[in-house]
Amino acid sequence: MAERIRSFTADPVKFDEAVALAVRYLNTGQVIIVAAEIGYVYLADAFDAEAVKTIHILRGDSAGVAAQVFIKNSGVLAGIAAPLTPLQNEVLARFWPGLLSVTLKSQAGVNWNLGDERRLGLINVRVPNREFLGKVLEKTGPLATASIAFAGKPAITDLSEIIIREGDVGAVFDEGVLEVGVPTTILNFSENEITLMREGAVTISQLQPLIPSISTVNL
Repeated sequence: MAERIRSFTADPVKFDEAVALAVRYLNTGQVIIVAAEIGYVYLADAFDAEAVKTIHILRGDSAGVAAQVFIKNSGVLAGIAAPLTPLQNEVLARFWPGLLSVTLKSQAGVNWNLGDERRLGLINVRVPNREFLGKVLEKTGPLATASIAFAGKPAITDLSEIIIREGDVGAVFDEGVLEVGVPTTILNFSENEITLMREGAVTISQLQPLIPSISTVNL
């Protein structure tokens, strides 16, 4: 059965032990479950194709779906994504960490497969605002991630709602029942414009003062 770690967030020693344990599981190619802001998510080393494939299998994703990538801070983008414009960097500085994810061109030399065989040439990236997750990211680098809910279903905030079969994942880091929240806002960064693909926790009224020319799609 998956190892389940509980009651670790309030004790600094247990917290650090949990971080080290999560890193060990990720470094050995296993998938773990941790809490993000509005639901539990799978995590895997973004450069481990088999571990990323496991996430897609567990979720029942369709072929060609790419996992999202969590990073510790925007500085990591220099190694995995095409250069950003000054305005794009300003947007990230304003809203990261937080519930804003950005789709942008991946760097051509990055050797990974997030599920799309690199055919899309794009990645969706976010800096989460969650202490435990952030500490893990400090020690691992980019992590592939997706909700533990089946594809197309709402986020899962209570681990009692899922069944973890033996061998499915390496470990579950249980932070109790999470608050239900508003989904992430999704932006698309191209060379010439910023497009709002989905309005969520970061609203268009928050974005427009910084990006007066922002365009929208299907909103």
